[in-house]
Amino acid sequence: MLPALRPALLLSLLAAALPAWAVQPFTADYRASVLGGITTDARMTLAPAGGDRWNYELVVNSPVASVRQATVFEERDGRWRPLSGQDTTQVLMKKSSKTATYDWARGEARWAGDVKPDRMGPVRLQEGDLDAMLLNLAIVRDAAAGRPLSYRMVDNGVARQQTYQVLGKETIVVAGKPREATKVSRSSDNKQVIAWVVPDLPVPVRILQKKDGKDELDLVLKSLR
Repeated sequence: MLPALRPALLLSLLAAALPAWAVQPFTADYRASVLGGITTDARMTLAPAGGDRWNYELVVNSPVASVRQATVFEERDGRWRPLSGQDTTQVLMKKSSKTATYDWARGEARWAGDVKPDRMGPVRLQEGDLDAMLLNLAIVRDAAAGRPLSYRMVDNGVARQQTYQVLGKETIVVAGKPREATKVSRSSDNKQVIAWVVPDLPVPVRILQKKDGKDELDLVLKSLR
């Protein structure tokens, strides 16, 4: 009888057997609702950074709150590796800034800035690890292909297995046109992320982040180029 495969190993083998999803640059403009009601604009971009590296960034600006999340990652044989990350949030006069470094040669990730000592790392890296930003791209790629939506996320000083649950189909209006989207969700601790994915679009058409059951950030796609 063959030995049972560990879930992480099985997912790794399945990912290796599936065709690569081509990364293409884009600029996506969103309507954003911050802190449950403040409306502003947001922009998500993916741009080449030379060689096999890419810059992936989300920027949200409003008079009372702003968010900038950025990841540099590399694409190798259809797999994505985070290399560095930056997360800056300001709400009124309170500002938080964190940086992440993913050192694949040493096999470890570390964090600096406004982080607690027990969240500085190092955290051991494994092939297939993603950060929180890259999950946005991964669910679009994998939902369209019917792949398992389960990932090991290494972010904010910890490694967690994150599995999205498919909640069904919903019609959502994108650039004035109704589109059928797959609704997926993941939860950890007191946070929940819900995303709506349309097969032929490279970004979620909507991303809703909740904390303690309250809406924290709601992004709805307006245009894509």
